[in-house]
Amino acid sequence: MAKFRLGLSQSLGMRQELKINPRLYQAMDLLYMPLLDLQAHLKLEVLVNPFLEFSETSEDEDVEEKAEEEEDEDEIDWEEILLNGFDAGGRRSQYEDKEHYMPTPDSPPDLWEHLREQLHLLKLGPRDLALGEEIIGNVDREGFLACSLEEVVESANTWLAESEPELWSEMEPFTLEEAEAVLEVVQGFYPSGVGARDLRETLLIQLRDRGEDDTLAFRIIHDHFDQLVNHRWSELSKEHGISPRDVQSAADSIAKLDPKPGLKYADMSENYIIPDLVMEYVDGEYFVFHNDSSLPRLKLSRSYREVAQNRNQFQGENKAFIQKKLNSAQWMIQAIEQRRQTMLKVMAFIIDRQREFLEKGVEYLRPLTLREVAEHIDMHESTVSRVTNDKFVQTPRGVLPLKFFFSSGLSTDYGEDVSARGIRARIQKLVMDEDSKKPLTDQAIVDVLKAEGVQIARRTVAKYRDQLGILSARMRKRV
Repeated sequence: MAKFRLGLSQSLGMRQELKINPRLYQAMDLLYMPLLDLQAHLKLEVLVNPFLEFSETSEDEDVEEKAEEEEDEDEIDWEEILLNGFDAGGRRSQYEDKEHYMPTPDSPPDLWEHLREQLHLLKLGPRDLALGEEIIGNVDREGFLACSLEEVVESANTWLAESEPELWSEMEPFTLEEAEAVLEVVQGFYPSGVGARDLRETLLIQLRDRGEDDTLAFRIIHDHFDQLVNHRWSELSKEHGISPRDVQSAADSIAKLDPKPGLKYADMSENYIIPDLVMEYVDGEYFVFHNDSSLPRLKLSRSYREVAQNRNQFQGENKAFIQKKLNSAQWMIQAIEQRRQTMLKVMAFIIDRQREFLEKGVEYLRPLTLREVAEHIDMHESTVSRVTNDKFVQTPRGVLPLKFFFSSGLSTDYGEDVSARGIRARIQKLVMDEDSKKPLTDQAIVDVLKAEGVQIARRTVAKYRDQLGILSARMRKRV
């Protein structure tokens, strides 16, 4: 029997491997970046590459020359200052260190700060204050108490034992009755309905604060909340001996209450969108332009370029460094221009494909995929995906993300596909125009769309209706 010997050995071989140039990764990153991220990236490139600098307009250069002339006129007489023992008189402010203050936005207090301010305005004892802090700390951003009162009491007693061990034996532990009383105090704070344990309780608190605790709406929420949620108007009318229309009128008044009162103090910071592209309608045609007026333009530094021309004076690492940075700077300028041209190509095809949407509205949005665009502009599908990522375009119909123009399609009887987004818009319009006493069922919507030539299943209509936040026909029905 042959014996095998285990061991390590070396051998030579040849094979082919696909390796991506690092600059290709960088080019893909440039395509992926939105406008603001690209601005920050270019500023960083200028810092690390001496061959790059921002080009300035002639207007900027005139302003700089004027500023330099003014500085020359106000130049300090250093000889006079030295002879007078550094007593610069009125000019001291020009060379003294100044303290600079950065402006900071004044953010409004959040929900928890607002509740604590109201708590400390009351004349409460230390025990009630401690329980109040514990309760407020367990209120979520929507204004609801996120845990049970038993857990609040347990947490407060744990804090008491850990923070004041010498007093633990002398002080009575917090009780559930105390927590109930303090919770009632917190529920009286603004915004109305805060501190509730569920939706039913917050609606009752809001009606009580309005002085409407003897109304039909209050009784319906208090006694028949499940029937209210399920829109069982007939059962409620029998329970209270009134007409279904009166029940629905009470339900309409309940619908005006705030189901999430804490969101009044949620972070409402505005996110401004700067569109990367601008579309304009001129003489019957749509044109697209880059909105890069705020994007600094790159150019090769004249001084460093002159230094690089005489490469014979550099040797070894210095010569390699200059060659590397110069090539990198030239490539960066070309890559930015290539990015601009690629975005214009993609948007030009989108305009050609979605012209009906631009002229008539979202119902005429045609189905479009990344592959179709990629084949038209002769680029890879992933490249188109990077171009459309987090990019926005300003159109006659508002500022829209480029991803808005891409959606799947449904077949029609007349041979052309229709966009899924257009179908959702059509469903929404049908529901808005329906008779509220006889709302359209999902099957009825299917029949209407089929009559218009759109082949769609009932479950697809139900899915689109849920995506639009539209209730079922039974829940939309009014008496």
